[in-house]
Amino acid sequence: MIEFKNITKKYPDGTVAVDNLNIEFEEGEFIVFIGTSGSGKTTSMRMLNRMTEPSSGEILINGKNIMDMDPVDLRRKIGYVIQQIGLMPHMTVYENIVMVPRLLKWSEEKMRETALRLIKIADMPESFLDRYPSELSGGQQQRIGVIRALAANQKIVLMDEPFGALDPITRDTLQDLIKDIQDEFKTTIVFVTHDMDEALDLADKIAIMDEGKIIQFDTPKNILRNPANQFVEEFIGEERLLDTNPHIERVQQIMYKEPIYAYLDTNVKDAIRIMKENRVDTLFVNDEEKRLKGYVDIESIQRNRKSGLNIGDFMKTNLFKVKEDAYIRDCMERILKRNYKNVPVVNNEGVFVGLVTRSSLVDILYDSIWSGEESYISVNPEVMESLNEDINTEPVSFTDTKVSRGDN
Repeated sequence: MIEFKNITKKYPDGTVAVDNLNIEFEEGEFIVFIGTSGSGKTTSMRMLNRMTEPSSGEILINGKNIMDMDPVDLRRKIGYVIQQIGLMPHMTVYENIVMVPRLLKWSEEKMRETALRLIKIADMPESFLDRYPSELSGGQQQRIGVIRALAANQKIVLMDEPFGALDPITRDTLQDLIKDIQDEFKTTIVFVTHDMDEALDLADKIAIMDEGKIIQFDTPKNILRNPANQFVEEFIGEERLLDTNPHIERVQQIMYKEPIYAYLDTNVKDAIRIMKENRVDTLFVNDEEKRLKGYVDIESIQRNRKSGLNIGDFMKTNLFKVKEDAYIRDCMERILKRNYKNVPVVNNEGVFVGLVTRSSLVDILYDSIWSGEESYISVNPEVMESLNEDINTEPVSFTDTKVSRGDN
């Protein structure tokens, strides 16, 4: 357990960055600090590994005051990921990953085994271990930065806006990687972001901060449904789509359970036949155990039509997926705001078990909106306008948050 007890950080000029912070969370939880610029979120996180030291109060890890620990030893036990990644350009990927284990004097065999396991989790080929950071894309470098933070079996990992400079697709795949890592390693992650959607997607609990104080500390679900005050309401933003049906919360309740897929060794001719028979322009790709590995689309099929390759040789792997027990909100933003066509669903073993489509979410919305004559829910008008383009009904109109549909 991690506990902040009456923590204050005051600088010599009188600025109070963190003001009497009291918060605690359990091992294995994903905690997100979010707030306005200068709210104290990054300072709070950095005090955990003594990169910044508190002016007063105590921070306890499993009951031990971190001020009684050697700061170097403390930092070696806590992973740290920053937006700039911090990979050493003169070191190979392997050497970057095992930096801390080498300092801890691990054997070469143990370090190699660890690096191989982590590169596999990051869904990158073993050959990348011998490359230098400059030979990787920005997203690939960020993946290495994430797994490096786990190389010494750190049970706590701090992340300071690690995905802020990345494009949305790369960001989504890295968020997916973080969730997989936490599931496997049961790591306690303390994450700082300025993006509310990212916080809602990742967190077990969110700490919303302003002027050095925590305004609300709760689960995403409770924050959305019961914001503590007007500041939290405004910070969340009315445009975000809330869960509108309390009885339908999990992805497995709305997913299509017979998705179309092929295997890694499927040839292009057979892939075209499967896509044509099922009238789809994207085909998901599984391995022999039906674990989802990637996808191919019309464009990539056309480019490789005469190549003689199997689809596993040229499939795209940067796809966003969710677990079947995930909250529906985990795919809401991708489908309704970023115009994803669909989101694949996997079980805990990575097996492809379903697909959430745009029409799945449309059904939920319309059941909520038209279950009676009118409903009072917070729905982004831009989202509803987008939905109206996809269905054959007369448009929805808005008066404040009141939703109506003609005389019906």
